[in-house]
Amino acid sequence: MKPKKKDHTAFRERLAKTLQFFAKRRQSQPLLQKPPESIVILARECYGDCIMLTPLIGTLRKEYPELSIYIIAFSQIIFNFFSADPNVTAVYHAKRNMKRYYKGILSKKFDLLFNPKDHPSTHFLIQSMLINARHKVGHFHPNHKGLFDHLITLEPQTHESLKNLSLLSAINATALQAPCKPYLPPMPVSPEITSFLVQLQPNRYIGINLSAGHIGGHRTLQQWSELIHDFPNETFLIFSAPQDLHEKRNLEAQHTNILQSPSTQNIYEVGQIVQKLKLLITPDTSLVHIAACYNTPLIALYRKRLADRTQFAPLSTQQEIIVSLTPDVIDIDPKQVTTALHKILCADRRDFPEEC
Repeated sequence: MKPKKKDHTAFRERLAKTLQFFAKRRQSQPLLQKPPESIVILARECYGDCIMLTPLIGTLRKEYPELSIYIIAFSQIIFNFFSADPNVTAVYHAKRNMKRYYKGILSKKFDLLFNPKDHPSTHFLIQSMLINARHKVGHFHPNHKGLFDHLITLEPQTHESLKNLSLLSAINATALQAPCKPYLPPMPVSPEITSFLVQLQPNRYIGINLSAGHIGGHRTLQQWSELIHDFPNETFLIFSAPQDLHEKRNLEAQHTNILQSPSTQNIYEVGQIVQKLKLLITPDTSLVHIAACYNTPLIALYRKRLADRTQFAPLSTQQEIIVSLTPDVIDIDPKQVTTALHKILCADRRDFPEEC
């Protein structure tokens, strides 16, 4: 797998250098002299990335109510996510419906373009060159020189939300003083979830997320089962991706202190449940960032990978981060998770220390 990754990196660098050679070299320009009327933002590919982009979008909408905000998506889930966002003027898919994309984006000129990636990316660099914008902003990388009017330099491992908000340094630095919090755009809620939410008492349940979006992100069912067994006076609620639904049902059937829950159909439904939790326990997935939208207390389990717990660290006020000694969260000592859960529960019951 490693040689393949190196090949991809080498290709991206060659592409960037080719673009630098052939493209009209853009000179570094001072900050924008007047408020923009239109902006095109290239959206990254995962749910967590999207959620970390919402503080920028919300702040732009707050500071510039008349600003036209266009989002370029590279996958259907991201297209659907931002299509539901009332702060966004329009969303375009860069790989589908090319006639609409050409008419709405490529044939027009915008005040501002923002590429949020801090490294060469094939699709992002190509779209950055194709889209006509008076001022193009990106993050500093040697292969980005000459392709953008303004390159933002940040400390390594800067949080993704701050990297996105740093765009404001090129527009209106004062807006950085009070940026918006992350949020989930409103989406349809099924009758089944609506009914479930009515019976879900706030601050009573502990959520456990079984699923992960990357290799090394899964705990075993036995590990989760033992944790649930160790807290018989708590009631748990299980989350899972569709492909892990059988594991969710299996765990629900094993324990009487698990509240059985219906499957969610979109990320907003997940958020509506997370909003009501006492706390959430999850590997490093989008649920870490969903919790941040509602400031839900969190125990987050991370692989031994620095970028995961720095660039995509939890933003919930009350949190415990547990890092594996290996690239797999399965190797986190169960006692660490138990201790972290005790710690948050005791903090929540500080008025009743005899229970802790």
